[in-house]
Amino acid sequence: MLRHDDLLARRTLCPSKRWIVSFVACCGLAGCGTPANVTDAPMSPEGATGSSEKSGWATRTYSVAAANPLATEAGLQMLRAGGSAIDAAIAIQMVLSLVEPQSSGIGGGAFLVHFDGKRTQAFDGRETAPAAATSELFLGPDGKPVKFADAAVGGRAVGIPGAVSMLALAHQQHGRLPWSDLFAPAIGLANQGFRISPRMATLLANDPHLKKDPVAADYFFDSQGQPWPQGHLLRNPELASLLQRIATEGPSALMMGDTAHAIETKVKKHASNPGTLSVRDLADYRPVVREPLCFDHSAQPAPSASLEPVATSVYRVCGMPPPSSGALAIGQILGILQNLPTTGLPLRDGLPQSDWLHAYGEASRLAFADRAQYVADPSYVQAPGRDWASMLAPAYLAERARLVDTSPSGKSRGSVKPGVPGATVVSYASMPDQIEKGTSHISVVDAFGNALAMTTSIEDVWGSRQMVNRGVGLNGGFLLNNQLTDFSFIPKDEAGRPVANRLEPGKRPRSSMAPTLVFDKATGQLVLSGGSPGGPLIIHFTAKTLLGVLNWGLNPQMAINLPNFGSLGGPMLLEDKRFPRATVLALQARGHTVVEAALPSGLQAIHRTGTGYFGGADPRREGVVMGD
Repeated sequence: MLRHDDLLARRTLCPSKRWIVSFVACCGLAGCGTPANVTDAPMSPEGATGSSEKSGWATRTYSVAAANPLATEAGLQMLRAGGSAIDAAIAIQMVLSLVEPQSSGIGGGAFLVHFDGKRTQAFDGRETAPAAATSELFLGPDGKPVKFADAAVGGRAVGIPGAVSMLALAHQQHGRLPWSDLFAPAIGLANQGFRISPRMATLLANDPHLKKDPVAADYFFDSQGQPWPQGHLLRNPELASLLQRIATEGPSALMMGDTAHAIETKVKKHASNPGTLSVRDLADYRPVVREPLCFDHSAQPAPSASLEPVATSVYRVCGMPPPSSGALAIGQILGILQNLPTTGLPLRDGLPQSDWLHAYGEASRLAFADRAQYVADPSYVQAPGRDWASMLAPAYLAERARLVDTSPSGKSRGSVKPGVPGATVVSYASMPDQIEKGTSHISVVDAFGNALAMTTSIEDVWGSRQMVNRGVGLNGGFLLNNQLTDFSFIPKDEAGRPVANRLEPGKRPRSSMAPTLVFDKATGQLVLSGGSPGGPLIIHFTAKTLLGVLNWGLNPQMAINLPNFGSLGGPMLLEDKRFPRATVLALQARGHTVVEAALPSGLQAIHRTGTGYFGGADPRREGVVMGD
């Protein structure tokens, strides 16, 4: 049994920029005064629920990593039955819909990067905005943005779910087992019941909104209104029945018919916060297959004690293109760092040092400034220079790197402006800082040369807190997303310039999800699959893991175990109680505002080795790796 600390981190907030509210708890830290302007937004995408020590898993033939042991086991069953990586991912997602409903499910969306041994594809199952939605959706009567909870809880922020449709499309191309077989583990668990995990129990007990929904209250809470505790056997016959229909009929069982009508009713009939999603929106949804966004990464491991020359390895890193900002931001951060004198700053005592963290934080600010300016759904927004690769061009990243002062006494620039990739004429306003929420991640490598990384989400913990039940007399159901809150609440600036990521009918909201596959550039061989939940911090969690494995010579578990860090454009965020005081003081001396916070990631990664694979799962969550 995994060991867990069931206590959530304290929800204490600091007065500062609005986005800090969603990520940090800083009472008692340098620069923090009396808490003020406290909102009801959680301080991180999902609350911290402790950690369990993990040492990683070695396998020879195939490997699967997911955020819950029951989900990982479902994926392993598919691989043992001769299934492909896609087959395993579908089985995993259906089980996650049941056992980790706070993070992902059939009522949400997903991004999937897939490699079939020759070609890499990016499957976009991101939610879309309803046809009747407007750019002023999240503005109150006074013309100002509403609070996050007022937007997220209810029907207003529900987008058209795309995960099931996307997985069906991927299965048509890369599945080996029959579609219907992939639902058996989830259907069995839903009918027979599963034990509520420590993490789910903690997040259930700490959410003030879920019990307001009658269907969710009847399923997740007892007759006295108390949340079911850890270890309670929970059955979901409604979800079992629906999954059986999806297994037989395909995505149409979710996107059409009585289920679609139940979704529309749930959204439009919400008593205080209705939305506009319709059965027509559901029927019209289409997943998209995109070209992955790839960039080169040169990694020279830290000098060895022998002082012998160390060869530089060149990797090809591939991820999701927009509407995801994940791969772009990671590529910019890594590319800027390659232009800075950071290779001689290896880990010391197992931790990145202040000089390196200074450089990383400055690179992050530059990347997030570009992200806020340019990134949105490519069907609605033109890429700088008509090509997203312009933001990763070596000359452009070298130019951006020259803005970073890495001298011993060099100071942080603080806030930075977006750059100008190529001959770009900026016509959009920069998106204001805004809360983003969490997800779940899956990595799989099969026995046939296929590999995938998939990040899947319903956005906020417990999504919109709206549970769909078709009303056929069965208990339970599935939760709907609140993914429209990933659009900019403010559609334009004071000068009337539109924000690229403003809400528009049919548009996919910008995301930070960063499912990532890494290849050896010279041979084309797969090196690593990885990714994480965590809102915009996904970018930093994933970048940290890539640096740990590719640059610092760590195995995936060691890289995942490293403390989390990063900047979203403001303060330097450090994982609480993981860095020495000297590091904090050194960063402050360089002009950084330092905030120490829980920063709970949920990383999964699988790395090819000389004898097979080595996988790692985040000690901050309940995930495990399995394989043969």
